[in-house]
Amino acid sequence: MTISKAQWLAEQARVDEVTGKIARRIARLEERTGDVRSDVVEIRKHFWDEVTINFSHAEDLTETYFSMKQQADVLSERERSHRHASAELGKFRRLVKSPYFGRIDFKAEEDEVASSIYLGIASFLDEQSDEFLVYDWRAPISSLYYDYGPGPVGYETPSGRMAGEMALKRQFVIRDGRIELLFDSGVTIGDELLQQALSRSSDTQMRNIVATIQKEQNRIIRDERARLLVVQGAAGSGKTSAALQRVAYLLYKHRESLQADQLVLFSPNPLFNSYVQAVLPELGEENMEQTTFQDYLAHRLGNAFELEDPFDQMEYVLTQDAQDPLYASRLEAIRFKSSPAYLAMLDDYVDRLEQAGMRFRPLKFRGEAIVSARAMHERFYGMDRTIRLPVRIDLLRQWLLGQIKQFALDQEGKPWVEEEMELLSEADYQRAYQKLRKRRRSSNTPTFDDYDQERELLARVIVRERLKSARRRVQALRFIDLPSMYVQLFTALQQAGGASTSAYSLPPRWADICTMTRQRLAAGALAYEDAAPYLYLQERVQGFQTNTLIRHVFVDEAQDYSPFQLAFLKRLFPRARMTALGDLNQAIFAHASAYDAREPLRGLFAPEETEVIRLERSYRSTKPIVCFTRGMIPGGEEIEPFERDGSLPLVTLVDSEDSLRAQVIEQTRALQAEGNASIAIICKTAGHSEHVHRLIADALEAVLVGKETASFSEGIQVMPAYLAKGVEFDAVIVCDGSSEQYRLERERKLFYTACTRAMHELRIVCLGEPSPFIVDQEEDTYNIAYA
Repeated sequence: MTISKAQWLAEQARVDEVTGKIARRIARLEERTGDVRSDVVEIRKHFWDEVTINFSHAEDLTETYFSMKQQADVLSERERSHRHASAELGKFRRLVKSPYFGRIDFKAEEDEVASSIYLGIASFLDEQSDEFLVYDWRAPISSLYYDYGPGPVGYETPSGRMAGEMALKRQFVIRDGRIELLFDSGVTIGDELLQQALSRSSDTQMRNIVATIQKEQNRIIRDERARLLVVQGAAGSGKTSAALQRVAYLLYKHRESLQADQLVLFSPNPLFNSYVQAVLPELGEENMEQTTFQDYLAHRLGNAFELEDPFDQMEYVLTQDAQDPLYASRLEAIRFKSSPAYLAMLDDYVDRLEQAGMRFRPLKFRGEAIVSARAMHERFYGMDRTIRLPVRIDLLRQWLLGQIKQFALDQEGKPWVEEEMELLSEADYQRAYQKLRKRRRSSNTPTFDDYDQERELLARVIVRERLKSARRRVQALRFIDLPSMYVQLFTALQQAGGASTSAYSLPPRWADICTMTRQRLAAGALAYEDAAPYLYLQERVQGFQTNTLIRHVFVDEAQDYSPFQLAFLKRLFPRARMTALGDLNQAIFAHASAYDAREPLRGLFAPEETEVIRLERSYRSTKPIVCFTRGMIPGGEEIEPFERDGSLPLVTLVDSEDSLRAQVIEQTRALQAEGNASIAIICKTAGHSEHVHRLIADALEAVLVGKETASFSEGIQVMPAYLAKGVEFDAVIVCDGSSEQYRLERERKLFYTACTRAMHELRIVCLGEPSPFIVDQEEDTYNIAYA
């Protein structure tokens, strides 16, 4: 609908009024925060001047305590007041530049006239009229803007459903207090607004999308019915953006009972954490906990093993000679150890450990056994077999601590103790002596003055100190020989001839898998496919270290997690709801074929607790790029491109590495000249990325991105395709897209992933014949050039 000049002026007048009131609120808050900050500084500076300190008598001690507490409470209240005022100030500073992005005129059934509701990233209440001049986009009534066009509408409130009529839906683009774009629209967020948002250059950090949330994305944001929300979306469909707005919505709606540190995001790599970290603060919320699954594994197992990460595993799959006889066995191992069948195998193994098979390490001291592994075994299996494994382990731990205590008494008269007493330095002797005095005072024992008694107690201190490490080993359950027990699983099954059970069938190359696993463990290393299963075995034996404080778990790029890993996460966070985001067409890791990719996360939660939302419309790339890339993957015809024009992808064929280098440099410079702020040169592997970076280093200022890279920067970046997942660039050059690099079926999704990172321009340089994933496309979906 066309907006008249009078309507435009009226809307601008309201913007001026609202921004003026926000500016006045900012001025008051700035003054207030300054005053409170001064108070805090002053209190800290003179804290002890205001405290009465006297330890002479019990009454004085009590007075001192309450004096200190009173001053600490005053300081704490002032600090809280400052934090709150600072947060408010930050919110209003964002709001004053663009106070709102939408308007709906809504008339409830019981009302006679419609009310104008303006939506922004935060609420703004006029203190004089007690009227909301701006409603938070997360408020219940705001859902009307995302879900409906003019006509009959309704929304859910805490007291029930509110029905009525929407007379108007209007959208704005406001920058620095001036309306730049204004139009009325129907049910979807207007294409004009999306066109403007999507035509901008990419950024080093993801933006919030509250002004352009689509109806299907709004379902993701506001869903609270499902224990498991699965979002299956095409590349560039806004999965991650919607998930982050979902976090902001949950924190807003449950602000009395939910804190940011009760939500955790498992992201694909540290680079992605940096990319998304600005979204929530932009919406006035604290960032939730962010980590990667590899970081968690390293935290739990990194001290015990040299851990392979998923990127090293990917490099092996992409670069290892496929003719190597062990290559097929490794791929088979990755798939099997990622599957529900392997989980069933481990559960069966743990059940058998209740009857036999536990392995223990002996407790030794100075070459002498405190408790032998055999004695532990007999003690463990001498307990009631109906007692659960973790409970029996705890009982064994307590028994071992008692054995250490008895052993310590036996050691006090040994010659080595006397020798150590003689060798004590003056400083060590004084420290030991002070410990004795302190211990005797705390036990109300009179101070000793007998030399023999002193020597006896000093011997006790020495023995106790030397046995500290043994006690720590017992407390940490390091008397359990878990590596040996994990190896035992493979040894026993291999000796059994690879027999299968009703619960699982062993893969054909099981003998090779057993050998590879044992060899790696013997070297103190753990393959990525073994890390989660090993940790699962450890938890089943020792007792799961669950986290009951986390209420929501978000898993991005969920297609890259194995069913085993997802089941582990569910068990790790038993009280949490899970939101899993993924694109099955970007399932690039070797284990992806280990389960039915058409039914992600099947069986993780009950069907009635699971909601699946599919996003088929791609917003990131121009229509020509989407039409080209969707032909690469099965079911790609279901992906709907957004109507945004652009150039056809350009495929350039070269016949030498020198020519490839020249083309990459020339095309990068041309893309820069066209105004593309971020350009990714995407290679297949880390090794190939390093090689290309060296080739162009003297001509282009490019950043080499590796798995340790912690943040994005603008400009030119060279990276392997698997590290580009989840992010976007103004322009992408795939180097190189030849059949030599991408011809195998398992490389199809990797190539698709690389190409779908481009927002505005996609170029592919091929050294030799182009990949079949290119030439299989319709000829009119790309241009071809020869260099």
